[in-house]
Amino acid sequence: MSEAGAPAILIVDDEAVNLRLMEALLKPEGYRTSCAASGEQALAMVAERKPDLILLDIMMPGMNGYQVATALKANALTANIPIIMLTALVDRGARMEGLRAGAEEFLTKPVDRTELWLRVRNLLRLKAYGDLLQRQGDILEQKVRARTAELQRFRSAMDATAEAIFLVQRSSMLFVEVNTTACEMLGYTREELLRIGPRQIGMLSAEDIASIDDPTQEGPRAKKITEIQVERKDGSQLAVEVHRQAHFFDDEWIIVGVLRDISERKQAEQRLHHMAHYDALTSLPNRLLFYETLKKTLAMASDADSSWQVAVMFIDLDRFKDVNDTLGHAVGDALLVEVGDRLLQCVRVRDTVGRLGGDEFALIMVAHGIQQGAGMVAAKVGEALRAPFLVHGHKLSVSASIGITIHPDDASDPDTLIRYADTAMYRAKHAGRDTFCFFTAQMNTDVLARLELERALRDAVEREEFVLHYQPKVALDSGRITGVEALLRWNRPGHGLVMPHSFVGVLEEIGLIVPVGAWVIATACRQIGAWIAAAIVPVQMSVNVSRRQFIEGNLEADVIAALSEHRIAAGLLDLELTEGSLMDNTDRTIDTLRNLKKLGVQVSIDDFGTGYSSLAYLRSFPIDTLKIDIAFIREVTSNPDDAAITCAIIGMAHHLRLDVVAEGVETAAQLAYLRRQRCDHIQGHFFSEALPAAELDLLLRDNKRMCALDSELLADYKTVLLVDEDDGVRVALTALLRPDGYRILVAGSASEAFELLALHQVQVIVCEQLTAGISGTALCDCVKDMYPDTYRIVVSGQSDLATIMAAVNRGAVDRFYTKPWHDVTLRTSVRDAFRQHARVHGTVSMALSD
Repeated sequence: MSEAGAPAILIVDDEAVNLRLMEALLKPEGYRTSCAASGEQALAMVAERKPDLILLDIMMPGMNGYQVATALKANALTANIPIIMLTALVDRGARMEGLRAGAEEFLTKPVDRTELWLRVRNLLRLKAYGDLLQRQGDILEQKVRARTAELQRFRSAMDATAEAIFLVQRSSMLFVEVNTTACEMLGYTREELLRIGPRQIGMLSAEDIASIDDPTQEGPRAKKITEIQVERKDGSQLAVEVHRQAHFFDDEWIIVGVLRDISERKQAEQRLHHMAHYDALTSLPNRLLFYETLKKTLAMASDADSSWQVAVMFIDLDRFKDVNDTLGHAVGDALLVEVGDRLLQCVRVRDTVGRLGGDEFALIMVAHGIQQGAGMVAAKVGEALRAPFLVHGHKLSVSASIGITIHPDDASDPDTLIRYADTAMYRAKHAGRDTFCFFTAQMNTDVLARLELERALRDAVEREEFVLHYQPKVALDSGRITGVEALLRWNRPGHGLVMPHSFVGVLEEIGLIVPVGAWVIATACRQIGAWIAAAIVPVQMSVNVSRRQFIEGNLEADVIAALSEHRIAAGLLDLELTEGSLMDNTDRTIDTLRNLKKLGVQVSIDDFGTGYSSLAYLRSFPIDTLKIDIAFIREVTSNPDDAAITCAIIGMAHHLRLDVVAEGVETAAQLAYLRRQRCDHIQGHFFSEALPAAELDLLLRDNKRMCALDSELLADYKTVLLVDEDDGVRVALTALLRPDGYRILVAGSASEAFELLALHQVQVIVCEQLTAGISGTALCDCVKDMYPDTYRIVVSGQSDLATIMAAVNRGAVDRFYTKPWHDVTLRTSVRDAFRQHARVHGTVSMALSD
């Protein structure tokens, strides 16, 4: 046996001498050996490359032999690796434990060479034989599955067809197989039909049987089509068309008969003939004729010179439903006729205009260099439709969203072109309507991805793949956890844990948000009940509620059912709504919220300040809490506008006796600023990310608090902030001012300065005019808006004094000094600034001792 084909044996022992000994015993027999000095190393080596056999020492530090064997046997990928345990123990209990762990053999140390060789050889033979049996079993199982699938496909294909199919055994003239349609057509059950034959239903006469070709010849015979009358179970006669064909299968002639109800077909043909070609309303080609015309046009373009191109254009009227809903279908139908007439005026005689249904129209154009021409026609169509229509005394304005696809650039078959044009049309709608859009490959990718996402979400609801994580909310005055927000997660197979922004919008659009929202409420209440049962002090649970739960679902019933089932106080449940959801179906929303409020359920406005509604709803709706959106919190310490909005929301909420929660707090600076503005609660990664229930339980049990920041403990000290990107300047200013006992903070950039201003109560700021990222005067403007009590001094070596003097005149800069400054003057100015601060605020800050 070659080295490459030799069996691989892994030796596991924590004694190096034992490893060398075993290798010396095995290598003369041609085995490939590898060694592991611990159970953990052995598992890692097996995971990388499976050996054919393992010699495993029992007594090892860390994982012992029993644990390693148990782990290997529990894994389907390694369970078939034979294990010989090596031990100096001779007691029966050790061997029994080894057998329970999965070992096949034992060898007692010191190991006898001959016994080792024999046991290894025998186990390797058994493994090889087992592997062979496994492979043969897999092959046989695959064949059985393939045969079963083939039979199932055949049966499914038969049952899926609209024709009645009969298989007749010629020797017995009995049915051996029929499909579902055959049973429904004749009124028999399948079992009843299999007990009779074609004679009993009049399917075959004696002459028909005699006309079948000589059964001694093999191969299928030519089809024979006849029209006959068959008798149904109730005795009625049914005119059918019979297709017969004889096949020779397994030494037996089988007659395949296909029955089609002629009367239904004739009626369908008559109906189709009547309405097959043109739309009854507009007299334009309908979908069927449009499709056939497109097929012929594509064939002609393919046969002709390759420079011919075909454009397919989908036209969908924007908000046409509003016309039907407000003015009635008669006006809507008349408008569609007028639209069809205008479309005909926008194209050439050789182009095709069709109405596909509803308010959807389509065009087919053929030309050289069609893309530019199609764009021009689309623009012409848009302009023509925007001109007012006078319909039944109503002056109507209409716009359209248009999608365009090109043959052969995009596709060459009609189905794909129609689908692509439809996709481009929807992209035009999403772009704002009243425009046209050419199809791109990315659109198709997006559509396919969206369809797959919708399918996966429907499966997720059925398979209960959604889970809840919980993010704590913390009170800024006490640091305690006062509530949690239930956040939806999707444990999607093959993708891991999916965040809600990737799928909640789709749940809204496809209508699944109502059942999922009800599940979230029930699950959140169940979790509150679990905390109570586990003697954990429960906290308020916030649940996000969709607008569709108010409009399409029964939110009030869902909440009452969840509270009742889990026997929890209504005050422990908080419903979070967006501003937009409050403004939809307002009367019903108000009634629902007021009814729930009477029960004690709390109501919060989520993402406050980002909606389009009126502030009047703050008086109309029973609201308890406003949640400041993360968009304002993200730069609250550096953006004066965000800071102003945040402060305004906090002040307004407190005047209305509402609590305030700041979302997305991630830094100590944000926390310090919000605490200074008297925000009530914060929520964000600074304290904790959203956690599974088990991890949140630990926080609640431990009564984890948010500690005060170090900067807040020094809030009463005189504090100076020095801002200059030059290290030497910062050192010089620090040396100048430190003897006065100030707490001195230094920043090399504006971003660092904003961070420190948020973290600390700074009474005086001294900044260089040429600061990285922002000028000193601009920095002082921001500080004036955000921290108006902070005294602002600018030092500069530049010669442009106009900018600085303008800042002084508008009050952004309190003092200005040129470089090099006069030490006594600057030091005195800082001292005076602190005195002024003390006079204005009636407090005297402490100084740090030397």
